[in-house]
Amino acid sequence: MPALANPDSIAERRRALPDEAATAALARRIAALARPGDVVALTGDLGSGKTFFARAFIGEDEVPSPTFTLVQIYDRPMGRVWHFDLYRVARASEAIELGIEDAFAEGISLIEWPDRLGALLPLERLDVVLDFADAPQARVATLRGRGRWAKLLDEIVP
Repeated sequence: MPALANPDSIAERRRALPDEAATAALARRIAALARPGDVVALTGDLGSGKTFFARAFIGEDEVPSPTFTLVQIYDRPMGRVWHFDLYRVARASEAIELGIEDAFAEGISLIEWPDRLGALLPLERLDVVLDFADAPQARVATLRGRGRWAKLLDEIVP
């Protein structure tokens, strides 16, 4: 993965997502900008929509949650997408055994529970934090772009 060009290049946007369709649309906008070497870190409580977001990003309804397999790999038009669910990972070294370094080098990495990576989490990435809102399917997304993603936030959240 290339080094972060400007470590101070960080931008943040918030977006209300009134329903699942809005969450899926956000995921598709981000996927359209993704390229090999990108990392999208998905954070939120259990049930907040991280796997739903990943399904829309990948573009398949039948994407299983990798909670038990820990990683699923998909060949997509934009490149190979590695979908990691690190909820059951106790140490960052376990992610290395899953091939996360290969994913960072050659693929697009979607990572649920990215905090489990500690210092292994690349600086240049897009953080997507999904929080519950006032309606059952509503969410609030906080997007924090670092490096190249900081410049792309205006395209994602106009």
